[in-house]
Amino acid sequence: MNLVEQLLDHLEEGRLDQAKKEFETFLSLGSDEEKYTLAGQLMGLGFLNEAQQLYKDLLETYPEDGELAILLAETLIDMDKEEEAILYLDQIPETDPDYPRALLLLADLYQMQGLLEVSENKLLEASGQLPDEPVIHFALAEFYASVARYAEAVKDYEWLLDKGIETLGDANIHGRLAEVLSAAGAFEDALHHFEHAMEGKPGANTLFGYALTAYQAGFYRKAIELFNQLKEMDPGFQSLYLYLGRAYEHEEELKKALETVDEGIHVDEFNKELFCFGGKVALKTGREDLAEKYFREALGLDPGYIDAALAYHKLLLHQERYAEIAEQTTKMEKEGDVDPQLYWDMALSFQKLEEYSQALKYYSLAYNDLKNDPQFLSDYGYFLIEDGKREQAIEIFRSLLSNDPVNEEWVALLERLEEER
Repeated sequence: MNLVEQLLDHLEEGRLDQAKKEFETFLSLGSDEEKYTLAGQLMGLGFLNEAQQLYKDLLETYPEDGELAILLAETLIDMDKEEEAILYLDQIPETDPDYPRALLLLADLYQMQGLLEVSENKLLEASGQLPDEPVIHFALAEFYASVARYAEAVKDYEWLLDKGIETLGDANIHGRLAEVLSAAGAFEDALHHFEHAMEGKPGANTLFGYALTAYQAGFYRKAIELFNQLKEMDPGFQSLYLYLGRAYEHEEELKKALETVDEGIHVDEFNKELFCFGGKVALKTGREDLAEKYFREALGLDPGYIDAALAYHKLLLHQERYAEIAEQTTKMEKEGDVDPQLYWDMALSFQKLEEYSQALKYYSLAYNDLKNDPQFLSDYGYFLIEDGKREQAIEIFRSLLSNDPVNEEWVALLERLEEER
């Protein structure tokens, strides 16, 4: 048994103290070839300190070996020593055959540090060195996709497909291209590539992307089919339930939408969007108690959740539970900013409760944001009349008529108000 085999045997059997002693001996007695072999083995086993020690030792003997510098850099990256890795990579000259590989590693490191322009420049330099290298085109495509430069990402993914390269490592190029096209809003083009990606053994993320793109393209029946396939593949895939429910809603299958909400809640009990959606669907089916339960759950998870609060307020207004609207919005005010629509709801509630000073306060708070909303202005104008503020009401209805001069109700009302001045 040679020195490398002895060391590995000690490690595999858990004899770490003995392995440490053997390693010290190995550093002085092992050949360069054995050090190279052992470094790779240790790297794979997770003994990074020892691996980087061997690579550094070898680099002292072969300082111009680019491959050794890259292997050392990769070890240092795994040890979270990115700055030290960059130092070794920067020492590799342009004439070294491993220089493009070093550029790819540097691009990854600079992107991790948020230096996107530097990262892109390293990739473009690598592309200039090896313009027909698929790995470099893939790296460029992934970079551009990550920074939402979709047109450039599409160009590089399509280059790979034009060369007949449909997979690279674990990556399905059709799937990657489909995701980018979908993110760019080219849903129908994306669907074409998702179909190709499905010809292999797609993972859950690819299937979700396909289903979501079908949904975004308005192919709700197809989306339902795909989301259900995903549910069979991975029922714990939390994100599918909201979109599957929405697809059922678009198809007017409200019972199935509610069943999907219930299933999704059992998978993810902290999904506020799912609770809110469930509440809205429950309202459509006339199940007001269930809707209230869902809205309360959503607001319990996030007291500042505006969408749930607005939907809940519609229910409370319908049920004439005005005091509860005021109570709910007061809680939300304590959480921070409040949507002007909530102030409008507050104004309507206090108006119904005949607390006119409070109603005026909240109409005023909502006014700047909602002054171009005809329904808000109409409510505000009628309140001002009710509160005896006719001059202000005249200004409101003049504003309304400037945008809708043929509204007979407002014309007659304004004429009456002006006659009574």
